[in-house]
Amino acid sequence: MQAVVLAAGKGTRLRPLTEDKPKVLVEVDGKPLIEDVFDNLLEVGATEFIVVVGYQKEQIIERYGDEYEGVPITYSHQREQLGLAHAILQAEPHVDDDFMLMLGDNVFRSNLGDVINRQQEDRADAAFLVEEVPWEEASRYGVLDTNEYGEIVEVMEKPDDPPSNLVMTGFYTFTPAIFHACHLVQPSDRGEYELPDAIDLLIQSGRTIDAIRMDGWRIDVGYPDDRDRAEQRLEDGDEIEATEIEVDD
Repeated sequence: MQAVVLAAGKGTRLRPLTEDKPKVLVEVDGKPLIEDVFDNLLEVGATEFIVVVGYQKEQIIERYGDEYEGVPITYSHQREQLGLAHAILQAEPHVDDDFMLMLGDNVFRSNLGDVINRQQEDRADAAFLVEEVPWEEASRYGVLDTNEYGEIVEVMEKPDDPPSNLVMTGFYTFTPAIFHACHLVQPSDRGEYELPDAIDLLIQSGRTIDAIRMDGWRIDVGYPDDRDRAEQRLEDGDEIEATEIEVDD
């Protein structure tokens, strides 16, 4: 399965760590964030990386060239950072079939393979790794609600009154239908094209989207303190076994 990695952000909140480099080249435990992302995706069977670059993209391209650990890299340029739905559309010309999507600033040690396995089931149009957060923190995230079968029935970006404390992480699988939904999204109050709005359009069109509960942990490295927390967990050996991927014959 192809893997799209979103790596165009400036990382303003990570300053001074990002004063001379793009966000995804900030190191955690001696390794750039994007390398940790690549390694995670390799473990779950990525056959090609499609990296959406923007801010100081030359540093990323010069460092990794056209492959990582033997897996080809294709770069797509997001000239303006206008939201995740807009970023995903930059990868559309290069995606052939179902694909993984990972945010380039997240450190994962969790059951990513469960999401891939669910996507390979015929009934799933998309699958997301999700986690529970304290209720008072839910309004900071993309919040979702599920039915009794674990299917996502509603997604909201940073709602004032969250319907649940179940939130999206930075790992997803999609069919190419997500691109059509992203094309239909209108700018939010923030002036950005929001991924939850595109996902909500998929739900309204009758697509089946499954929520996979996270087994393990992840840290969204948005601030210097987050980088320090991620380093501490890695130094403590806070790892989990990679989930075995069931490959269809």
